[in-house]
Amino acid sequence: MLERAYGRVALVENYKNSGVFQRDFGNTFLFKDFFKQFTESIFALVILIFFSPFALYIAYRIKKESPGKVLFKQQRVGRGGKSFTCYKFRSMHESSAQGDLYTQVNDLRIFSFGHTMRKMRIDEVPQLWNVLKGEMSIVGPRAEWDLLVKGYEERIPNYSYRHLVKPGITGLAQVRYHYGINDRDTKIKLRYDLFYIEHQSLSLDLWILWRTIWIVLGRKGR
Repeated sequence: MLERAYGRVALVENYKNSGVFQRDFGNTFLFKDFFKQFTESIFALVILIFFSPFALYIAYRIKKESPGKVLFKQQRVGRGGKSFTCYKFRSMHESSAQGDLYTQVNDLRIFSFGHTMRKMRIDEVPQLWNVLKGEMSIVGPRAEWDLLVKGYEERIPNYSYRHLVKPGITGLAQVRYHYGINDRDTKIKLRYDLFYIEHQSLSLDLWILWRTIWIVLGRKGR
């Protein structure tokens, strides 16, 4: 009851044998996963086609405010712990690549239009290409930077369980908790990720998408 009320599970050292995680990853799950990938790929293709005219304007604004590449590429960890190249519209100055590992409030590395993109989640749109490639889902645990994941797996029990499914552009942790900047935040967001994996369903995905829309309209991204 408490697990469903708070939408997250307790972290325990021996998660596999705790009885908490009883998700069925048999044929039924594989069929649902295939259906999810098929429908999300169609959705991603439609959005990319619709969004393509705006991409030219976004590229112009990025180039105008911060000379350099339009797209930001970074190695992220996907399902099974496999790394892949994640695409985003660049929102930081290219000279900021060696700065803080986490984005801070009013981060000076972000240029003006970059702030607008991040608040409205526009910078995430190129990840739809990752969805079409089968590397990501629309909904799922956040795709984390491979450099951060290595440390998380060493310090946080059962962190690797979030890699049982594909990472998502949005997810339960993203809509229920603020942007993480330390291990404590990561532990809390992991609970939401594990809850999502255990209770993954169409209705939950639709609820997360609905919450994401409200966050975008409220310009609450970072």
